[in-house]
Amino acid sequence: MKTEGCRERRESLGAYALGQLPADERAGLEAHLEGCPDCRAELMELEPVARVMPLADPERIGAASAPPPDLGDRIAARIAGERRGRRRRRRLRLGLALSGATAAAAAAALAIFVLAGGPSAGPEQRVSFSSLPPGVEIAATLEPRTYGTEVHMYVEGIRSGTLCRVVLRGPHGVRLPAGTFRYRYGAEEAVLSAALDLSQTRSVVVHVGRRAFVAPVESQPSA
Repeated sequence: MKTEGCRERRESLGAYALGQLPADERAGLEAHLEGCPDCRAELMELEPVARVMPLADPERIGAASAPPPDLGDRIAARIAGERRGRRRRRRLRLGLALSGATAAAAAAALAIFVLAGGPSAGPEQRVSFSSLPPGVEIAATLEPRTYGTEVHMYVEGIRSGTLCRVVLRGPHGVRLPAGTFRYRYGAEEAVLSAALDLSQTRSVVVHVGRRAFVAPVESQPSA
């Protein structure tokens, strides 16, 4: 997928292929091309066209047909939609980071009191949720951290805007919140955190709206 930088550089690829790009812009584009295989591939597609363009006979080229009258409006609406989507994703990631940090701080004292666990040991774990409704997919990756556990949530197939609340369960009925997020179409993942050591985590509970789904976590030895 092209980044924002790629979208800006892509506008210069045609002029570059034709040898019409100013020297100062050409240097910047060439530096970008060295590290971007997607833009290099697009340039390779443009170069054959640029090579044959000098052979075209202008007298045999007919007048270009007029574009549809609403083309400008459609393009502007598409650009505005992409910008709104990027802003929503940035706000979502920021909101998730803040909510996860707040939940972790609130639960830290309880976690230290109940569980005398040290730094986490062992690799990350990916857990899956069963008994999901048709068309709904939920999964999570748990990563050990010095403060507890980082939770990467993946949700698909639920209504956009649905509030999701994530809780980690430990031994002896311990329940520590990892945070909340609202699912949005196109969001890649939600990153949360909880002050519960991964070696002490027994299951992950996700409350999606009024429904709750549980995924067991494989037991790990404590550090």
